[in-house]
Amino acid sequence: MSFSDVFARVVAVVGAGAVQVRRMTQGTHQPAWGAAPAIPEAKPQGSIPTLKMPTAQGWAEGQLPAAAAGLKVNAFATGLDHPRWIYVLPNGDVLIAEASSVERKARSLFDYAQVATMKRAAAMGVSANRITLLRDADGDGVAEIRETFMEGLNQPFGMALVGDTFYVGNTDGIVAFPYEPGATRITAPGRKLVEFKPGGHWTRSLLVSPDQTKLYAGVGSLSNIADHGMEVEEGRAAIWEYDIAAGRARIFASGLRNAVGMAWEPVTGALWTVVNERDGLGDETPPDYLTSVRDGGFYGWPYCYWDRIVDDRVPQDPALVASAITPDYALGGHTASLGLCWLPAGTLPGFPDGMAIGQHGSWNRSTLSGYKLVFIPFADGKPSGPGRDILSGFLAPDEKVSFGRPVGVTLGPDGAVLMADDVGDVIWRVTGA
Repeated sequence: MSFSDVFARVVAVVGAGAVQVRRMTQGTHQPAWGAAPAIPEAKPQGSIPTLKMPTAQGWAEGQLPAAAAGLKVNAFATGLDHPRWIYVLPNGDVLIAEASSVERKARSLFDYAQVATMKRAAAMGVSANRITLLRDADGDGVAEIRETFMEGLNQPFGMALVGDTFYVGNTDGIVAFPYEPGATRITAPGRKLVEFKPGGHWTRSLLVSPDQTKLYAGVGSLSNIADHGMEVEEGRAAIWEYDIAAGRARIFASGLRNAVGMAWEPVTGALWTVVNERDGLGDETPPDYLTSVRDGGFYGWPYCYWDRIVDDRVPQDPALVASAITPDYALGGHTASLGLCWLPAGTLPGFPDGMAIGQHGSWNRSTLSGYKLVFIPFADGKPSGPGRDILSGFLAPDEKVSFGRPVGVTLGPDGAVLMADDVGDVIWRVTGA
């Protein structure tokens, strides 16, 4: 029997015990959701934290996610290769960034188990490093034209168009390319505008300011809690701002462990983001969150979380802890909330103003969470009530397999909601029934 077989059996046995214990100790807690979440006391999981992910199965022919009452869902495009992010061009063409985590050498026994688990869950492998163009020319809600828009990129994720320049958020920086209206392919070389450190949390989301003068980029941490020191985390766990005319970049906000999706809230004009919090403290501790982002604001990572709750595993900086801003809205523990999109009232029947959030799904908890497209209602520029599902059914009831995993979400050219599913390799389209 190989080492990997032996270790897998050990992990399975230990994991089963961990699940049983943690269900007894945490099963009475309500999920940490909302503006005033009940966050259980931290229960550090030690050197072998909970590791649980479903096997990636994909969708059977004709199988669909479950849409909320009054909604319907169809596949806008299938057969993609880890579609992660969506961007709609002014002419209605839909661009899909196809990329994934790259397999790495294990650095420890737990890391070996984590890599093996992520590969089984289709969360790690060979990255397509491509942007695909989709076009629904006949308006039937299904893309019948597909072109390779760009290739040979470095884990592309965020995309943005300003004037005649197309921007790509590669894992190692923001790159600018010339763009001609209606083009179905870009082959010209790019200009790197901002350098980012690759590795760790590799996604680099992009968002253009409403006045088209600035770009915002999410850059996640290298590690869970600055495990390799703060020097290697310099410039990470932050949202960056790039001034297009001046060609200057700066950190806009920091202490955001892994800020991915970003969106503008139209009433106040504030920038909002969803953030994946740290692992290893329990099923609901701390929650991932949705928050407005202040210029110069610090949000706690790695020293503390939520309302300045100190993480004793980290060497502390009391001054930074005192300055930490409490997030606006908790999204549950380890939901891996990634996609974010503002939905005006009436975009979906029965849904008011609010944010749609693609929850990729957990791995660091005994009972899985996320694996949904959820909606948070807003009023007067703030979350105004409990969340509700838009799409669910991505996870089998026994939690052993996942049919899909939600990631990016945006509004399509016809006003429908589009969502990327990087396990099902599908772009889903949601409208009223």
